[in-house]
Amino acid sequence: MSQRSRLVLAVLVLTVLAMTCVPLLRAQSPELPPGPMQGKVTTACTECHESRIILQQRLSKAAWTKEVDKMIKWGAVVDAADRDGFIEYLSTNFPTDKPPYEAGKTSAEKRKK
Repeated sequence: MSQRSRLVLAVLVLTVLAMTCVPLLRAQSPELPPGPMQGKVTTACTECHESRIILQQRLSKAAWTKEVDKMIKWGAVVDAADRDGFIEYLSTNFPTDKPPYEAGKTSAEKRKK
C-alpha cells in the first residue's frame, strides 16, 4: 500500500470515528431546560463542551454577558441577533440564587445499590 493510500485510509477512519463518537458524547450530555433558546444554546455550546458545564453555573446576568461574549470570541457560533437571547436564557435558568446542580446517578452508581 502506498503512502498516499495509507494517508487517505487514515483520514477516512478518523472521519468515521468523529462522525460516530461526537453524537454519542452529546447524547450522554444532560438536556438544558426548555425555553425559546434551548436548541440554539445547546447547539452552540455543546460543540466544545458538555451541557453539564452550563448546568453547574450560577452567574449574574452581567457575568453571563461576559461569559457569552468570551465564548463568542473563542469561536462559539452565535448569530449576533441571538446574543441577547442567549444571555437572557442563561441568566433566567442559571441565576446566582438557584440551588446547586445535582447530577443524576450514573449507571455504575445505580448498579452498586
